[in-house]
Amino acid sequence: MTDGIYRMAVTSGHGHQETVALAEQQLRQWLKALHYDEPGTGNGRRLVGPQAVLDQVARGKAVQGRLARWRLREFTVQGIWQTSLTVASARDGRTWVQLDAEQLPVRGEEPAKAPVPALARGLLDVLDAVEGEQAGAARVHGLPSVIERQDVDEILDELCDPDRRLPIVVASTPLHADFDDWLNDTVDPLLRSCSGLAVLYALAPGAERTFNAALEHHRVYGGAVRTYLPGLDPAWAPEAARHRVMSRSTIEENLRRASGLLAWLPRRLAVQTPLPDQLVGLPLLRPEGLPEADAILPGGLLVDHEEEEAHEQRARAEELQEVRRWLRAAEERESQLAAEYDEQYSELRAARTELRSLAGRPARPQDAEPGTFAELLDRLGEFPLLEFTGDARLTKELDEQTDHPTWVRMTWDALLALSDYAEAAKAGTSGGDFRSWCENTPPDCHPFPPRKVIRGESRTVSTNAKWKRERLLPVPTAVDPSGRVFMGAHLRIGGGGTAPRLHYHDDCSGTGRVYIGYVGLHLHNTRTN
Repeated sequence: MTDGIYRMAVTSGHGHQETVALAEQQLRQWLKALHYDEPGTGNGRRLVGPQAVLDQVARGKAVQGRLARWRLREFTVQGIWQTSLTVASARDGRTWVQLDAEQLPVRGEEPAKAPVPALARGLLDVLDAVEGEQAGAARVHGLPSVIERQDVDEILDELCDPDRRLPIVVASTPLHADFDDWLNDTVDPLLRSCSGLAVLYALAPGAERTFNAALEHHRVYGGAVRTYLPGLDPAWAPEAARHRVMSRSTIEENLRRASGLLAWLPRRLAVQTPLPDQLVGLPLLRPEGLPEADAILPGGLLVDHEEEEAHEQRARAEELQEVRRWLRAAEERESQLAAEYDEQYSELRAARTELRSLAGRPARPQDAEPGTFAELLDRLGEFPLLEFTGDARLTKELDEQTDHPTWVRMTWDALLALSDYAEAAKAGTSGGDFRSWCENTPPDCHPFPPRKVIRGESRTVSTNAKWKRERLLPVPTAVDPSGRVFMGAHLRIGGGGTAPRLHYHDDCSGTGRVYIGYVGLHLHNTRTN
């Protein structure tokens, strides 16, 4: 599990020696704030507190250049809290700084999520850090920088940089709000959880119109915050769904919770993104002069063949790096395919609407589609044979994932098709279940892609206690005395394997209704866990 790991990897604006000196200075201040003893200089291991050990290699050799490393291990009843700081420089290249923080839990326990270390913000204050090695790479600050009107072109270049590694998070300002108050009271604490994980910006009110005019399909406004992932294509509307939006209402409802939600994706990407070459395959952090017995691998095995071990470690690091590259490429391909599918679906939907009009078929009230999931929930009363029994909050949260309307349109199309099916099923003329109905939809009824209708969950999901429990969803006691049924049948909303889902229970042969127990982000399975 990687969700609990905090990882910052940035390039320093200084040379190797100066970066090491700055890192050591910030490390001392951080240890002092933790009430630990000040470490010595040079190589060695030092007990800096009753239950804390600092491993320190102030000088060393990286695979392709120079290296300095520190590791603090704090021993608690919950496990070991480990913070590792690395400064690695190529002989002719930039100096990279990596900071990792994680909990190594006691056996059988899940690790807790590591908070953003105060050391990360201290380093960002002094390193003049940027997010990559290329000229023009974006600056990485601990708190958001303000985008003024004259800065917009530069920020657009950063957003569209094909070599960008980190997400860029941009916060907008509510209409008529005092910008300084909004920045200090809301934006700073909201984005603090993304320090070192993303490039952070706040749009000044005077820059918002210019910014959004240039990003017609990827706008952010009204106090919302948007996370722009690497690989942004500002001219392609369908891919807007990749770049998630968090609304002002979600932020103001619970600022702390919103901060955690906002940081989830940058944290995951930080661990999954391939590391720079200078940070791959580094030797074990083992201070010089220690006895061989002090170098112990997990499981209590003593290290007898240091050179062989170093070679094996580099090989494992390279394999992991290759897995990261493959995973990133696969996710990018999935996002592209999902965007292409959404674009094709929108075009097909428009053509279908035009054909209905040319055929002289009268428009029905439901043909006026909602613009948001919140509006969609408000209009469920238009479908007398459909009953929503799920958590409306989870459905409304889909409005925070994107401002692209495809998910709303597809969900509305699903409701239209389910409603037509329920009427036929109640009358005994449906000719089978909903999947069969979609495969042979009558011409005067609303269609829905049959391949997006899944009759039941996989055996793996159905036999996993936790995942099965997530799909035990509410129904009236007239359907089941327990008030819940397993809703394995579901509809895929949008393209991609992790897109939202609509789970339903067909009780047309009993109560004469279809019960919708869940509309929201994909529930846990082998791909999302």
